[in-house]
Amino acid sequence: MATTSDPNQKTPLEIREIQELAIAISAKNLNPTMLSQEFLKQTGIVPNEWELGKQPVLGPNLSQVTFQNGVSIVAQPRNITFMESIGTKNPSELNIPNIARQYVEKLSNAEYQGLSISPKSLIPFPGGEDGARNYITRTLLSPGSWQDYGKAPVQAGLNLLYQLDRCQFSLSINEAKIQMPDQSSIPALLFAGNFNYNVGSNSQQEILAQLKKGIDDWSSDLKDFQEIVNQRFLTQQQQTVFPGA
Repeated sequence: MATTSDPNQKTPLEIREIQELAIAISAKNLNPTMLSQEFLKQTGIVPNEWELGKQPVLGPNLSQVTFQNGVSIVAQPRNITFMESIGTKNPSELNIPNIARQYVEKLSNAEYQGLSISPKSLIPFPGGEDGARNYITRTLLSPGSWQDYGKAPVQAGLNLLYQLDRCQFSLSINEAKIQMPDQSSIPALLFAGNFNYNVGSNSQQEILAQLKKGIDDWSSDLKDFQEIVNQRFLTQQQQTVFPGA
């Protein structure tokens, strides 16, 4: 059925891609109650001039501190995650790589176990409400009778695992929605990557060196993620799915 559109409404191609970067560090003895604005500033992990974006959460199972510049830090038992929206920032302007490095340096005695660099990309997808679903089920997956079962179109996601020289890289691709200010939503694809580094059972000094190197190399992981998403998944679809891209 044909539908009419509001000429003043933005099309999916006018909605920018939404990107986020997260750096997660795991440690045996990480206590969420240690995370607070005061702790972060007194230890020099974040600058004193940073202002809170919303009321912090502090608890034994989850603590979260969010700043006005878009940096959010979430602590759970055995894990702390530093998150930041990329938006229009140049990668060199991101704050969390330095914040994560400062955290490791200030808490150098923690029993660290691993590091994950996790970029995400939420891409508006033209082609109607079923555009993103059809891309997964008809382009990334082979069409078949398995799709024709049940009362509604099948929903699918894709999980991939790559073995790189430096680490293991996982990538998930799923349908998503971008919520608009007018409460409407736009179909989108969510690409979520995870570069997983296991620091192993080395000496404390070697573990800290591995963690710092992994954090310092975050830009290579982000670049590789963007390359595989844009060049190996979306490039072949630019003429048919993303006309004019």
